[in-house]
Amino acid sequence: MGAPGAVLFVCRHNAIRSPMAAALARAAFPKIYSRSAGVDGGQPDPFAAEVMSEKGLDISQRRPRLMAELADTGFDLVVTLAPEAHHHVLDLARTQSFDVEYWPTLDPSSTQGSRAQILESYRACRDALDVAIRKRLAG
Repeated sequence: MGAPGAVLFVCRHNAIRSPMAAALARAAFPKIYSRSAGVDGGQPDPFAAEVMSEKGLDISQRRPRLMAELADTGFDLVVTLAPEAHHHVLDLARTQSFDVEYWPTLDPSSTQGSRAQILESYRACRDALDVAIRKRLAG
């Protein structure tokens, strides 16, 4: 599998996993067009913004968007990060030409505990995505 020219990361609400993945991909592979979307509406997540800022990436001003809102649909690869997103994207793949990969990624927003424990869960998600992105998009 070679590196795609354009990749879309999709999760459920486009608030945590997919925006983190797109920002990480843009930082590591600036020549690859990387975007994110969700299948359901969501709200910005301050924990996601905080852990991304630790890596020098600012996602604090971005707003979640639905796949239906995307103006650009010419992606070579669509990476789904949640079961709901995967099923939705597979339906689209029947009529459009792109590769689909499912990267099961735990949703850190379900973490209970102290602020420090929650942030650790978000960091683990961010770091796992970073490893997978670097491995897959390096070509």
